[in-house]
Amino acid sequence: MTPFTEPDFSLLRDALGPLRDREQVAERLLESSRKHSYDPDVELDWDAPFEQGLWFWPPELVSLYDTPLWRRMSEEQRIELSRHEAASLASLGIWFEIILMQLLVRHIYDKPPTSHHVRYALTEIADECRHSMMFARLIRTTGTPAYPVPALHHNLARFLKSVSTTPGSFASTLLGEEILDWMQRLTFTDERVQPLVRGVTRIHVVEEARHVRYAREELRRQMVTAPRWEQELTRLGSGQAARVFSACFVNPRVYDAVGLDRREAMAQVRASGHRTEIMRTGAKRLTDFFDDIGVLRGPGRRLWKSSGLLG
Repeated sequence: MTPFTEPDFSLLRDALGPLRDREQVAERLLESSRKHSYDPDVELDWDAPFEQGLWFWPPELVSLYDTPLWRRMSEEQRIELSRHEAASLASLGIWFEIILMQLLVRHIYDKPPTSHHVRYALTEIADECRHSMMFARLIRTTGTPAYPVPALHHNLARFLKSVSTTPGSFASTLLGEEILDWMQRLTFTDERVQPLVRGVTRIHVVEEARHVRYAREELRRQMVTAPRWEQELTRLGSGQAARVFSACFVNPRVYDAVGLDRREAMAQVRASGHRTEIMRTGAKRLTDFFDDIGVLRGPGRRLWKSSGLLG
C-alpha cells in the first residue's frame, strides 16, 4: 500500500466571509487535487483478511447503540450489525454520488469549458466515479448485499436530477456529503475499526474536503445572486431532502440480516436519544452554515426540524 500524504483540511475552514472569485477557488482546488488524489485499487489492500473482533463502523455510530436491544445483543451480533450498516451507508453513498455527478454535469453544461471552475467540476466527477467504485468494491469485499434506498425515493430522485435549480443542487450535495463526512472522520482514526474500512473512509474524507469547499462556495454565491423564487425553492427543497436523507440513512433490512425484529429495532432507533444526538451533531456544521447563508428560513426550517437533523 502506498503511504498517504497529509491532506490540507484548511479547505474547509473558511466557508463564510466575502464571496470569493470562482476561478481562484477552482484553481486552488485543482492544485489540491493534483497533490491529494488516490486510486483505491492501488492504495488499499483488498486481499487482506478481516481481523477478528474489529468493527466495520464505530460502535457509537451504529444505529442501535445504547438502546435496550443493543444491550441484549452479543458482541458478535453487534459487530455483524456494524458490517451491514457500513454496507448500507456505502450503498447510500453510491446513490448520492450518482445523483451528484449528474447535477454537476448539468451545472457546467453552459459554462466555458476551459475555465478552472469547469475543469474542477470535471475533476470532482472523476473523484466521485472512483468513490462509487470503491464503495461498491467494499460492499462486495465485506460479503454483504447492497442496500438500495426505497423505490419511492429512488424514483423521486429522477425528478430531482432533471429539474433541480443550481442552489438546490448544491444544497442537496452538501446534505449528502457533510454528515457522512463527519462520521468518516471519526472512523478513519478509530483503531477499533477494520483497516480496510478505515482506508476507504480516509480516501473519501481527503477528497471530499475539496468537494465540500466547491459546493459551499457556489451555494453561498447562489443564495446572494439567485432570484427570490429560486432561493425560496432551495429552502423548501433542502428541507424535504433532509427528511428523505434521514429516512434513508440506514436501510431497515440490516436488522433482518442479523436476526433482529425489524419493527422493534426501528422503534428503538426512533426513540434513542443517543441516535438523535449523533445525527444532529453530524449535521450541526452543515445546519450552522445553512443558517448563516439564509437557507434555514420559513417552512423549510420546519421541514429540517421534522427530519430530526435540526434541534
